[in-house]
Amino acid sequence: MTISETNQNGLINVGQHGQRPGINAINFNQYKEDFLQDLGRKDRSKNTLKNYRTDLDCFAEYLDNHCPPRGILDFGLDAVLEYGKFLQKKYTSDNSRRRRVQTLRIFFDTLVLKGLFPDNPVRKIPTSPKFLDIPRPALFAEIKTLWHYLLEEGNSANPMSAVMAKRNQVIFLLIYGAGLRVSDLAEMQQEDLIFTDNEIRVLVRPWRRDPYSVPLPIQFRPVYEKYLESLHPMKALSQVEFSALLFNANPYKILRGGLSPRGLEIVMEEYRSRLLIQMTPKSLRQATIMKWLNQGHSDSQIKEWLGVAPSYDLAQYKLRAPQFHYNDDTLFDIYSEYVDVQDVRTAHAGPQ
Repeated sequence: MTISETNQNGLINVGQHGQRPGINAINFNQYKEDFLQDLGRKDRSKNTLKNYRTDLDCFAEYLDNHCPPRGILDFGLDAVLEYGKFLQKKYTSDNSRRRRVQTLRIFFDTLVLKGLFPDNPVRKIPTSPKFLDIPRPALFAEIKTLWHYLLEEGNSANPMSAVMAKRNQVIFLLIYGAGLRVSDLAEMQQEDLIFTDNEIRVLVRPWRRDPYSVPLPIQFRPVYEKYLESLHPMKALSQVEFSALLFNANPYKILRGGLSPRGLEIVMEEYRSRLLIQMTPKSLRQATIMKWLNQGHSDSQIKEWLGVAPSYDLAQYKLRAPQFHYNDDTLFDIYSEYVDVQDVRTAHAGPQ
């Protein structure tokens, strides 16, 4: 029988009986940090690393409360099954439980490579199926409400408020126009927007696969150009320089280039609270899928633009697509009206 205990240094000691060859002790936190650092060197996004850390912290909680005195070194099939029961009680979402098991499987793979485990105990159980939520795309009425508000803000007399609103217009159109995730947008560069005479495409650089591009409505061009016109003087005023497409700012100055996935979520949360709408980046992306289906694009084309596997199931979207109707021309007609109003205001104001 193996006897394990945790010493004062946080190391899990294993007794001689049943001890695995070459293993005397393991510091879980240290191996967790090594694991995350290895992923960081492989260019995993900050959001991905944050999720892995959260998943492993959940496992650490289980070890602390359910596995003494055995600890991680005696974590075998029985313990894996017990951990599954722990996740069942702790999380209501099937996908949350599935993700934590997947993270643990990858983590134990690294321990096997280091010679700390003869095999991966988590791989002894089958991968749980991924459950797809019923799509709840943003309603076109809410999309128009937000778009109107963004355009009003973009005409603000306060230069910082105006450039932040125009940044948010670009974010809105990249999600609604190209179906991008907040993780796609976080580190996007200005050079990732590709303009030709008749087409605009945005380059997406996922870490799991080669880069690919998605088309944007041609009307995106004037929105983007107005954004750059406002951005350049504010960068100079804030004494910052960056090539990122987006930026982080307070009400007084631009702080740095780039905007984290959480920062992008917060932007939408603020509008949701202010306008009393239900829209999220996810629901706006789902609206894009519905729009593409109703425009007659093939399943394979849509999956390519979404950056998902060919096995990704669009059945729930196709079932509900006839209930949702979106019109890009309406949005850009609204935009033209606001731009015309702003041009008139500028002309009447005269030179400053």
